[in-house]
Amino acid sequence: MPDGAYRSRGKPTVHGYTGDVEPAWDSHVETIYKVALVIMFLVVIFNLGQALYFMMTDKEGSKRTVWALTRRISFSLILIAMVILGIRMGWIHPHGVGQ
Repeated sequence: MPDGAYRSRGKPTVHGYTGDVEPAWDSHVETIYKVALVIMFLVVIFNLGQALYFMMTDKEGSKRTVWALTRRISFSLILIAMVILGIRMGWIHPHGVGQ
């Protein structure tokens, strides 16, 4: 789609689509944001695994485990902030379990 084009999310009718119309680039932002969330989640899991490895292999007095866990907590906080921002911006939608 050309720059500034619009895409409809409504149902097809005789005269085209009805419903919400949003800029086409908005869907790209949503996709990129969701990929960034998945990558951040994988970074959190990697740091957790790295801390486990360091804990099992390092000798006493090594601070690599502490640093790996500190990074994991930091990335987890960033991930939570990204989820909140994504919900507020409308890029991700909670599904409402239990409602």
